[in-house]
Amino acid sequence: MDTSLGTLFLLLGVLLALSGFFSGSETAMMALNKYRLRHRAEQGHRGARIAVRLLERPDRLIGVILLGNNFVNIAAASVSSIIAIHLLGEAGLFLSTVILTVVVLIFSELAPKTLAATYPERLAFVAAPVLRPLLLVFYPLVVAINAIANTLLRALRLTQGPVRTSLSEEELRTVIVEESALLSSRRQRMLLNVFELSRVIVEDVMVPRTEMATINIDADWQDILAQFRASPHTRFPVYRRDPDHIVGVIHGKDLLRLNDMEGEPSRETIAGLVREPYFIPATTPLQDQLIQFQRRRQHLGLVVDEYGDVVGLVTLEDILEEIVGEIQDEHDLPMRGIRPQKDGSLLVDAQIEVRSLNRQLGWDLPTDGPRTLAGLVIEKLEAIPNDNTSLKVGGHPMEVVKTRHQTVTVVRVYPDDVERGWVD
Repeated sequence: MDTSLGTLFLLLGVLLALSGFFSGSETAMMALNKYRLRHRAEQGHRGARIAVRLLERPDRLIGVILLGNNFVNIAAASVSSIIAIHLLGEAGLFLSTVILTVVVLIFSELAPKTLAATYPERLAFVAAPVLRPLLLVFYPLVVAINAIANTLLRALRLTQGPVRTSLSEEELRTVIVEESALLSSRRQRMLLNVFELSRVIVEDVMVPRTEMATINIDADWQDILAQFRASPHTRFPVYRRDPDHIVGVIHGKDLLRLNDMEGEPSRETIAGLVREPYFIPATTPLQDQLIQFQRRRQHLGLVVDEYGDVVGLVTLEDILEEIVGEIQDEHDLPMRGIRPQKDGSLLVDAQIEVRSLNRQLGWDLPTDGPRTLAGLVIEKLEAIPNDNTSLKVGGHPMEVVKTRHQTVTVVRVYPDDVERGWVD
């Protein structure tokens, strides 16, 4: 009798372990990151490849797991009843039910599922090679059970809709933010900036018409060459007679090639270097414009408004800076449009774009309103300010240093929040 009782206890332990295996397997398989799983499978991981195949039909996978789990749980209940009768007689049946419920809850449900949720890959890749042959063995029974369940759901008009396997843009954005431990802050910021390209239009990042470096095609050759040599740019919009009459774009390397020729080139020769302008609607999203630059093999485009007037220009670099941040070359100042002062403040050209200021200083000033810092200050004060007017914009202290022609030209900003009687 002792040997028989010992065998029953051993059998009960095995059944409880199997119950824990099935419970943990279900949680681990369902908790797998499908993108990481596919990556591991493509790398040749055997457990990952089997898991991918099993998850192609999750209803059958869950079916075989539940079939095995319920079978071993019912068997464990029967064995525990036999043990209770052996030890206490029929009076022990209720006690065995209570004890088994607690044991199953802790050792066969809670503990295995918690472990599986914490380490899904470790458990799933071990369980998958076991579940695969079980599914093959019990395939007819699993299919029959699933068919009965699906019939019942259809009768209750609870049919299963198509399963969405792709992530939405907002979901992918959340994944990038939450996976900060796996990405450097710079890479994370670049990835998030890519999503912003569809929300930002060309007008938001263009160089305004008043700040464009243009060349008069009718000017003397030496004046054109001097202007090119004094400029950090390699491409120039070209106008004839009136700066508003843009006729094309000229490349600096063409000017250098022409300069290497003997004698001064004629106006007709210079005009032959002018390339046809590429016009871009001001409301074009940056995401679309980046693709257009790539398709057309262009680096610069002239931005036009709804009336067809040129209002600025945008370059490929302007769009790339929205992703990677400021791109500086040997001709750029450390911070464009910003001059550090001895007292720690910064003198800022008020015509600087808000987006550029945010990138250079790491700020988060609002970009859904005025494009420039001057516009942001005027919007905040709701009037043209006088010199030495102090205010706060986006939590950052500022002081209007100079105004001219009914607009703000120079603003002093304070990286540190110094008490100066700011206007909130």
